[in-house]
Amino acid sequence: VKQSKKTDVNRKSPKHKNLALGSRRVFQIASGCLNICIYNFGFMDGMESKFYQELKAADPFFVMAGPNVIQSEEHLFKMCRQIKHVTDSVGLKLVFKSSFDKANRTSAKSFRGPGIDEGLKILKACKTTFDVPIVTDIHEPFQAEPVSQVADILQIPAFLCRQTDLLVAAGQTGKVISIKKGQFCAASVMRNSADKVRGTGNPNVAVCERGTMFGYSDLIVDPRNLMWMRDANCPVLADITHSLQQPAGRAIGDGGVASGGLRDMIPCIARTCVAVGVDGIFMASSATFQNFVHIVLLKNGQHVSSNASQMIY
Repeated sequence: VKQSKKTDVNRKSPKHKNLALGSRRVFQIASGCLNICIYNFGFMDGMESKFYQELKAADPFFVMAGPNVIQSEEHLFKMCRQIKHVTDSVGLKLVFKSSFDKANRTSAKSFRGPGIDEGLKILKACKTTFDVPIVTDIHEPFQAEPVSQVADILQIPAFLCRQTDLLVAAGQTGKVISIKKGQFCAASVMRNSADKVRGTGNPNVAVCERGTMFGYSDLIVDPRNLMWMRDANCPVLADITHSLQQPAGRAIGDGGVASGGLRDMIPCIARTCVAVGVDGIFMASSATFQNFVHIVLLKNGQHVSSNASQMIY
C-alpha cells in the first residue's frame, strides 16, 4: 500500500505534464529572444554584438561611405548602388552612411537634410533594398532611440565628442557607437569618451580620427593619433575626407564664409592611415564616381593592391 501511494504521488497527471511542457516552451522562447537580442545588439552588460565583432574582424578593414547628407531617396539609392558595387568588387565590408540632419553647418542658409522622420524612412528603405548596414549621426539625446531602430551604427559628431548626455543616450541603445575625435581634442580624450559609452554596459564602441586644427582654417592629420587612440581600447577609424577640410576657409558672397577642402590629398591621407593601421576607413562621397584611383593598401605588414573609387566631398 505504501509503495502504491508513493507511485501515485510521483505519477504526473496530464495537467501537470502540460504545465511542465508549457513552462519549458516559455523558457525556450524567452531564451531564444534573449539570444537574438545579444546576437544583434549586445544588450547584456559587457556583451559585444555579432555585428561589432564582424567590424573588428574585417580584413584588411571596413569602409563607411556615402553622401554627407540625404538629398533624396533617388539620389541615396544611386549612391548606395555605386558604392556597394565598388566595395563588393574589392572585397571590403561596407557600412553605408548619410545624415538626415547636418546640425553644424557653417551657414544657416546651407541645406541640412530632410529631418529625422523623413530621413529615417529613406535610410530604412535603402538598408532594406541593398541589404547594407547603416550609420548616421545623432546630435541630441532624444534622437538616439528612434535612430537606433534603423541605424546599425550611431555616429557622434566631432564637435560633440565630449557631450556626456549624448554619449550615454547613444550607449543605452546597445548599438555600435562611433565617436569622432574633436578637432580641438588630444587623442587621449577619446578614452574618456569611449568610457562614457561603456559605462552604460555597452562595449560596442569605436573612435575615429578626424584631423586636428592647424591655425584657424586648416586641419592636419597626425598619424601618431592613430596609435595614441588605441589607448581607448576599441577599433580605430580614420576619416580621410573631413580631415582634409579647411573650416570656414572659403569666402562666399555677402561677406560670408564656407568650408573648403583639399580633395586631391585624399589618396595620400588614405594610404597614410592604412599604412599605420586602422580598423575602418570613413569617406564622405559625392556623386562623382567617374574617376578611379589606384590605392596601395598596407595592413598588418602585407602589401595588397586593389582598385578603389575616388570618393570626394
